Amino acid sequence: MKVAVTGATGFVGSRLVERLQQEGHQIVVLTRSAASAEKVFPKSVYPNVEIVTYTPMEPGAWQAAIAGCDGVVNLAGEAIAEHRWTPERKQSIMNSRTLTTQNVVAAIANANPQPSVLVNASAIGFYGTSETATFDETSLAGHDFLADVCQAWEAEASKVKESGTRLVILRFGIILGMGGALGKLLTPFKLFAGGPIGSGKQWFAWVHREDVVNLIVRSLTHADLEGVYNATAPNPVRMAEMTTVLGQVMNRPSWLPVPGIALEALLGDGAKVVLEGQEVLPKRTLESGFEYQYPEIKPALENILS
Repeated sequence: MKVAVTGATGFVGSRLVERLQQEGHQIVVLTRSAASAEKVFPKSVYPNVEIVTYTPMEPGAWQAAIAGCDGVVNLAGEAIAEHRWTPERKQSIMNSRTLTTQNVVAAIANANPQPSVLVNASAIGFYGTSETATFDETSLAGHDFLADVCQAWEAEASKVKESGTRLVILRFGIILGMGGALGKLLTPFKLFAGGPIGSGKQWFAWVHREDVVNLIVRSLTHADLEGVYNATAPNPVRMAEMTTVLGQVMNRPSWLPVPGIALEALLGDGAKVVLEGQEVLPKRTLESGFEYQYPEIKPALENILS
């Protein structure tokens, strides 16, 4: 295949490009900085990678690079849990997803020949948060800021169907690998000061990065996959269990809770991502026949930290 990837230098995208290269596919990396992308994907290691500079939230000549691709994977979007949610930041989070997706969809519509599939990222923030409810792909959207972002994001992606392109939307949970969310949790544990964040009762709907990449590749290559799939492991855990298991795997204590008020002071509304969770099950993903390499949290953490 020939696959265009936005967000290619990110936590998931970089591993996806590596996987596609290993399997012999051609990859068009759409990036805001060619110099940065060349460091991540040196030509000596990634001979199948073509680097194209783009401005994701603006249409431009870059859109022509999508013509002739068999598929497009759209992973672009500003980080949501690293800064306070000022009104400007909220608008930036929204625009980085909706405008980029709008431009990708327009590029697909105008391409000749057109890609046959768009795999578009979304997030389990779609469902809102709850300590008691269980969500799957049939559940209704929530009513908070992240739910609004995901609904708008998915609405822009859904317009690609007007051009006859198959659409797969993957609602990502908390993706675990070296780096990402797990990287932020490791430091206190290394200092023997690890523990649950907030009450510890909130759900932690996690997924191993390898399973996410496998699901993206499956979505590209299996024409029967269409619509929304939760990219979460089939066995979510509560935060207290997750940090207990992390302590066991690292051979460190897990006794010092991080008070929610400390995160709120740092991140404001952005702390919701960590302090409030949701129990999300990948019902359609399992029904599609997808087999998880890491369905349980302990083997997943052992693999990542080994």
